[in-house]
Amino acid sequence: MNYSIVILGSPQASESATTAINFAKALLSCGHQIFRVFFYHEGVHNTNQLATPPQDELNLPNEWQALKELHDLDLVVCIAAGVKRGILDSSEASRHEKNSSNLNPAFELSGLGQLVEACEHSDRVITFSP
Repeated sequence: MNYSIVILGSPQASESATTAINFAKALLSCGHQIFRVFFYHEGVHNTNQLATPPQDELNLPNEWQALKELHDLDLVVCIAAGVKRGILDSSEASRHEKNSSNLNPAFELSGLGQLVEACEHSDRVITFSP
């Protein structure tokens, strides 16, 4: 079965982000496919490469990056939600005249059209809300 995952919760405010990565790992280990993982609203904070959680907590950007490398996942961050919350790739940092970017390179900033496309191409779309 082909899934897409939508993550709305930040890693600091709820367990939804951790549950989402565990769900993704379980899907892939059972032979399912993930068409896209879309980070929206507060979920964009899961993509900040500057976040440094305590040693006894998962580093979610690194976990998603490792999963992407193993399974060639499409990790998309809503550009409007990301920029609004200070999540910038180098292009957006330059465009908004900021000194640096903080988007983990495993992720891509894009629009809501990517979410619509994910819904069209997936058998199931699972949302993890805060």
